[in-house]
Amino acid sequence: MIPAAAQKTYIKSPHHREILATLRSMTLKEKVGQMTQLNLDVVSVGEIYQLKEPHAIDTAKLIEALHNRKVGSILNCGGHAYSLAHWRSIQSTIHLISRQAPGTYIPLLYGIDAIHGANYLHEGLLFPQPLAQAASFDPSLVRRVAMATAYQTAASGIPWNFSPVLDVARHPLWSRFFETYGEDPYLVSELGAACISGYQGQDPSRPTQVAATMKHFLGYGMPHSGKDRTPTYIHPRQLREWILPPFMAGIRAGALSVMVNSGELNGIPVHADPEILTDLLRKEMGFQGLVVSDWEDIEKLVSVHRVAETYKEATRMAVMAGVDMAMVPNDYRFTDALMALAESGEVPMKRIDEAVYRILHVKHSLGLFKRQLPEPMSQFTLMQTDTFHKLHMESARSSWILLKNRNRVLPLSKGSALVLAGQALDEPFCWNGAWTRTWQGIDPKWDTINAGISLIEALQEHFQLVRTIPAPQSSGAGSMVNANTPSNQSQTAVVQAPLVVVLGEKPSTEKPGDIQQLSLSADEVAWIRGLCAAHLGPKILILVQNRPRIISSIDTLFDAILLSNQPGAAGTRSLSDLLHGGFSPSGRLPYTYPAHEHSLITYDHKHTERLHTDFSMNAFQPAYPFGHGLGYSSIRYESLELLKPLPAMESDSLRVRVRLRNEGSFTQKETIMVFVGDSVASITPPVKRLRAFKPVEIKAGTSLAVDLSIPFSSLGFVGRDLRQTLEPGWFSVQVGPLMEQWQWKP
Repeated sequence: MIPAAAQKTYIKSPHHREILATLRSMTLKEKVGQMTQLNLDVVSVGEIYQLKEPHAIDTAKLIEALHNRKVGSILNCGGHAYSLAHWRSIQSTIHLISRQAPGTYIPLLYGIDAIHGANYLHEGLLFPQPLAQAASFDPSLVRRVAMATAYQTAASGIPWNFSPVLDVARHPLWSRFFETYGEDPYLVSELGAACISGYQGQDPSRPTQVAATMKHFLGYGMPHSGKDRTPTYIHPRQLREWILPPFMAGIRAGALSVMVNSGELNGIPVHADPEILTDLLRKEMGFQGLVVSDWEDIEKLVSVHRVAETYKEATRMAVMAGVDMAMVPNDYRFTDALMALAESGEVPMKRIDEAVYRILHVKHSLGLFKRQLPEPMSQFTLMQTDTFHKLHMESARSSWILLKNRNRVLPLSKGSALVLAGQALDEPFCWNGAWTRTWQGIDPKWDTINAGISLIEALQEHFQLVRTIPAPQSSGAGSMVNANTPSNQSQTAVVQAPLVVVLGEKPSTEKPGDIQQLSLSADEVAWIRGLCAAHLGPKILILVQNRPRIISSIDTLFDAILLSNQPGAAGTRSLSDLLHGGFSPSGRLPYTYPAHEHSLITYDHKHTERLHTDFSMNAFQPAYPFGHGLGYSSIRYESLELLKPLPAMESDSLRVRVRLRNEGSFTQKETIMVFVGDSVASITPPVKRLRAFKPVEIKAGTSLAVDLSIPFSSLGFVGRDLRQTLEPGWFSVQVGPLMEQWQWKP
């Protein structure tokens, strides 16, 4: 019987009756099993992390997991990607064994990290990484990429995706910077909600949808040291101002699950903090879905955080804090510990029932009780069409940010000669990044599968490569190509040809991605200076990297600079098209690009952070500001108009009308951004905050009027009482180079 007090937690699921009926029929062993998530290695032939190849399921191990241990979830990929046929074979085997288990039938929930496409599927398209997608400032594009990712993941028979990352990237040193949608809470909220909508659709039970997972609750993206999984210190007001909004947007978008931050927040590991996982997430924010731990994080309460003496105590702390499912993932310690804790009453049955209820809610929401896994391939006809491939190229094109274009050196003439220098010219690693067929994305045996053509091949489609120059081996990932200068080209032609220098960063994520500095190495700088000194023609720098690397020492050497934070498998071909003017770049920086190693200040800084050593207000001088990005056509902002009559109610909106003109010869996609600054507030106000944005397309030689709406309530801030506050006074409204003053009087 479900206790009355616990039933209050259950009333929001549309599958309430079915879930309660299942709960009443379940044994304690079955309930504890549902809360256990195992790594695929545990049920595969071979040893954990040393599986036999080719991969195969070990039927005896799977029976132990599903029949005897009643495990409710499996995750991961056994070390690398598989073909569609093999993934479907894995899921068919799991589904069959699960059906044969004695006792209450509950389908297994399989989860995977499909971060930038179905990246653990050989046939899966490798889209731009989330940060590269964010450069589009286009929720529609992000949603469509997520839909395609869900579709290909679901075709594999996998219904649960550990994505999107809703952490706000406030520290550029952090190794998972590229997995986010940038540094601004509003941008991350809008794009994160769009991604969740794409994964789950209006009905997550449809065969082509998957469950989304909001990651990582809470504060993971602001490590104090910049190193992954290191302590975070965030004041409760800042937590609500910067960190919570994307998760609130995700909850409103209907996200079915959330994954817990592996680190500690203000001295308490989040996996052991009921104030975060229960009081805040459940009671205040109203989240009704499943809370899953991250990899081995309950064990780490003992071995790393040292807040528990034994694994049993760590299990009690995590479950009572609010963890519903433990990503154990390589043994049955959690299952054994939780059984003992439940039998002794140290973890009450109402808490067990509450967790299992949420797990069953997700499984019902996905329709797992009513359908086979995998679904017949007849449900996935788009796998064989060109629809997703067009989206693949569109998303890669949208990721490119033109940071600099001195004397309009770009675009180059089609068919012109180039000298190409740099890293991974013939390999895909830098272009695709981590979570690409393998976890770190640097294994040549797997990470080259359907990973796109090389940059050399892509450029040869539109240009003559008169010479390719490898980078020093120590400065980039992968082997380099060193083609000799063709005999029919004079050295003078080589020196005068445009020089294209490609700087990549070795793909990495999580702890392997920790680095000691953002600056380029002295060897890299010396090599680049030598290249540029030897060439008289235009010089173009291409940046393909995990996070912003400091380029101030070489910035002035180049006439043009293009950036993409890992554009995916279509990245090389999209760059080749871009260089010859096949399209105009439209990406915008979703973060502040720093100019110096120790000046890591976000665009929404305080006025005191502008105070220079000479006492001017010029201290904030990034290499390139948040929202920066050029096109091949110049867009002139002609007028800015504030349309809302005053005074107004707080429930109303401020309407902004801006008129733009395309003064160039290219059709140009322009992202209109509305920044608002509060002149005086009871909490020191930031200089400005992004409050609205809208990407629009303007044909060459035409003008366009665009309206944007900003709810008055969004203009406020988190006050001293930790509540959202909107105070009367004057506000600055800035769009492009235009600014107007506006006064709100309630």
